Formats: sequence, C-alpha cells, structure tokens
Amino acid sequence: MNEIKHNWKKWLYWFCLGLALICIYKILDNYENVMMGLNTFFGVISPFLIGIFIAYILYMPSRKFEELYGKMKIKFISKRARGLGVITVYIIIIAAISLLCAVILPIVFESITDFITSIPHYVENAMNAYNNLPEDSILKSQIVQDEIQNLQNIDIKQYLDIEAILGYAVNAIGAIFSIVDIFIAIIVSVYILIDRRKILAFFKKLAGAILKERTYKNLDKYFNNSNEIFFKFIASQFVDAIVVGILVSIALTIMGVRYAPLLGFFIGIFNMIPYVGAIIATVIAAIITLITGGLSQTIWMLIVVIILQQIDANIINPRIVGKSLKISPLLVLFAVTFGGAYFGILGMFLAVPVIAVIKILLDDFIKYRETKKKTVGDR
Repeated sequence: MNEIKHNWKKWLYWFCLGLALICIYKILDNYENVMMGLNTFFGVISPFLIGIFIAYILYMPSRKFEELYGKMKIKFISKRARGLGVITVYIIIIAAISLLCAVILPIVFESITDFITSIPHYVENAMNAYNNLPEDSILKSQIVQDEIQNLQNIDIKQYLDIEAILGYAVNAIGAIFSIVDIFIAIIVSVYILIDRRKILAFFKKLAGAILKERTYKNLDKYFNNSNEIFFKFIASQFVDAIVVGILVSIALTIMGVRYAPLLGFFIGIFNMIPYVGAIIATVIAAIITLITGGLSQTIWMLIVVIILQQIDANIINPRIVGKSLKISPLLVLFAVTFGGAYFGILGMFLAVPVIAVIKILLDDFIKYRETKKKTVGDR
C-alpha cells in the first residue's frame, strides 16, 4: 500500500513537472499573443485593482470616522457609522483635491512654465560668468570645457517644449486612466470599504480552511503587523510632506526666492523619501536658486531649508509618525538605496516599510531558532 502511494506521488510529480515545462514552452513560443492577452486582461481588471488599492489606502481613516460616529448617542448616526465614515472620507478627499487644483497646482505649474522658458537666459548668464573666470581657474580645464561643449550641443528646446510635455502628460494619464475606469474604481473602493468586514471574514475563513492553525495564526499576525507599518509610514510621511512643503514655500517666499512654491512643493514631495530624499531635493533647489538668485541667496536658502528640515526631523516628524519603526538609520539608508536602484522613486518610498516587515520576520525567525535550540539542549 505504501509502495503504491509512493509511486502515485512520484508519477504525479513528474506529470506536474512535464505539464509546467509544456506551459513554459507554449508561453515562449507564443510570447506576443500571451503578452497581448495579459495586457487585455490587466486592462479589464485594472479599475478593480485600482479600487482595491484606493480602499486599502482609505481603510484606516474610514475606520477612524466609523469609530467616531459609532460612539455618538444619536441612533440614526451610530447605526450607519460605517457608511457615514466612508462618505466623510470621500468628501474630505474631494475637498482636498478641489483645493489643490484651484489654488496650489496653478501656482506650481506657473513656476514650472516660467522656469523652463527662462532656462536659455540662465544658461547664457552662466556661460558669461564662466567666460569671465581667470584662465588658470580649475573650472577652465580641458575636461570641463569638453563637457560644457557637449552640453551646448544639446538642443534643449526639443526637450523643454511646454506643449509637447503637457501633451505627453495628458496622453500618459489618458492611457492609464479613463473617466469610466476612475468611476468604476471609486465604486469598487466604496463597496469594499462598506463590506470590508465580510470580505476579510471570508478570506480568514478560507485561509483557516486551507492552512494549518499555526501557519494561519502567523500569517494573520504578520498581515496585521505589515498593515500597521504601511499605514503608519505612508500616512505620516504624506502629512509630514505637506507640512514641510508649506513651511518651506512660506519661508522661501518671504526671502524673495524665485519659484518658491515650486521649490517648496518639490522639497515636500521628496521629503517623503527618508534621508536621501531631503538631500536630493535640497541640492536641486540650491542649484536652481544659484542660477536664479545668485550665491548669497543660495546660502541663505540652504540655511533656512536645513533649519526647517532639522525642526521637521526632530520635532514635527516624530510627533506625526508616533512610534518609530524600530530600524536603524543604516538599514534605512540601505533600503532606500536598494529600492531606488531597482524600483525607482516608488521603490525608494516603499523600501522603509518593506524592510521593517522583513526585519520583523527575521527577528521572529531568530527567536524561533533560538528557542528550538534551547529546547533541544535542555533535552
């Protein structure tokens, strides 16, 4: 009986392996058709995936509002706490987007347009300043002159055509999203947020039926920990970025720095990337200020921005984030560098919460192995 069971498992293994090899061969043999099919499939389900992502991001604030409405003594409100919580979150988001489109974005776009159209003038001023340097200056070495010549040969206008850039942006947005897709995604997210308990209960039952009890408990534990880390990190970094962007914009405007809203917006966004983002944004802002306002204004701009960033790092950010993710700065730097190298800006942004989750897994694995060794040693 055991021999028959062993042979059955052996044949099943070889059958599955052969089937997998055939599938891989057919995929490679019909690569273009498979890719077209996958593109069509993802094109169809993309609104649902976007809706799931929106619901995931809005889960925490909608739950907070649900708890708030649930504590009210008015029965009409407390009984409809979940629906009212979802509606409240969407009203806040619509109001924020309206404010962004009506007030902030036009100022930023105006600064971008003005800066791009003024680049030839700034380049000419920079070249005049370079030509006035002494002949023995290190900046007039042959290597530097060759690089400057290469930069001069680049046709900047073809890359900085405002209409072309806006056209590319509109086409890109149109290719990714459509009005119908956005509408479907929002409806999906609303249904998920309203029925989230039923959905989570279903998946928990499914996982409990498939997995062993110990595996299910560990999976549930790590899922909850991961959610807590991601929510805390993303939400706190987003709020912190808004605060930093507003403070820097106000400070640079008072100083008379040109393109202050653009620079503040830029520094605020990049501040969401731990450590590296603040440095990159400050360096780029300093270069733009040096070109547009001179050395003196650049030095004062750097002083003010660095002071604001230190206030943010030591006072504002810790209060917004609350509890630390409990990972070392060296690990954060490694995660951001690795994530940026392989996954770009999004990788730099998500690297820290991902490495925090990995650290939790490794810590638990080490504890498990130490406990197991200790148990074996006691025997």
